[in-house]
Amino acid sequence: MGSQASKQLARRKALSTEKKTLVELNQSCGDAFPCSDYHPPDRKKWMSDLGPEKLHINKIVWPGTHDSATNKVGIPFVSRPFAQCQSLSIYRQLVRGTRVLDIRIQEDRKVCHGILVTYSIDVVFADIKKFLGETESEIIILEIRTEFGHQDPPEFEKYLEDQLGEFLIHQDDHVFGKTIAEVLPKRIICVWKPRKSPQPKAGGALWSAGYLKDNWIDTDLPSTKFESNIKYLSEQQPVTSRKFFYRVENTVTPQADNPVLCVKPVTRRIHGYARLFIAKCVSQGCVDRLQILSTDFIDEDFVDACVGLTQARIEGKV
Repeated sequence: MGSQASKQLARRKALSTEKKTLVELNQSCGDAFPCSDYHPPDRKKWMSDLGPEKLHINKIVWPGTHDSATNKVGIPFVSRPFAQCQSLSIYRQLVRGTRVLDIRIQEDRKVCHGILVTYSIDVVFADIKKFLGETESEIIILEIRTEFGHQDPPEFEKYLEDQLGEFLIHQDDHVFGKTIAEVLPKRIICVWKPRKSPQPKAGGALWSAGYLKDNWIDTDLPSTKFESNIKYLSEQQPVTSRKFFYRVENTVTPQADNPVLCVKPVTRRIHGYARLFIAKCVSQGCVDRLQILSTDFIDEDFVDACVGLTQARIEGKV
């Protein structure tokens, strides 16, 4: 009992130190970067407003959501707080400016987060189609993976093509160097990551797992995650030199041995430091590697930061 109490005391001290570290870093370095004051006039169509002919796929800073389809996961006020990473529907996220979706599914085609289940993948598809029908030049990266501990849905690759075929941008390394205008009218880069089923074939309608990479670490300590994100990003090639998307997740994760297990109060520890992260990337010379930045509980300021940096790339300021 005493050792457990000592462990918790040490964890609280470490957490306090890490929170203070980010506060002081923000105060000393600031969170300004080229075009950080840019705010899109309409987040629903920010790609269209920046100019499809100017936006190269590999130079966009894509605002993404982590565990995107968890707004109704589990039981409200009971299990939901332990697994919910977004409060908005997929449609509302896209309207807010999200352009990368992270969807986890189980064998019956229902979306899940661990053992907790929510609606069918068809709800996700309906929201995406609604958004695409209301816009003209917005491109989405849709990552769908079989959740850890679950089996792949039967014949899911075919199902994906049947449901989204008209919108799919086919797997092709040349896409990275193209502008949005050059890939239209197709609108979705769909990355399918099965656990045991065969990966999508080269040249097909779907993109295989190797086209979307990250270096996720399992921690609830915000400064540890922040520095890890910087470290791993700095080890990547510049966006113009690689043929895959690289994601940085501005999130931290509840730990089983910590009293605070709900997602929102834990992830809030790092949530407000996306702009600081971008500013730090600029100052450390690795901003040319930043491509997908994702978050829990996405808000307008997060989207604006990503769009602002994209605008800076268009203007040649970074």
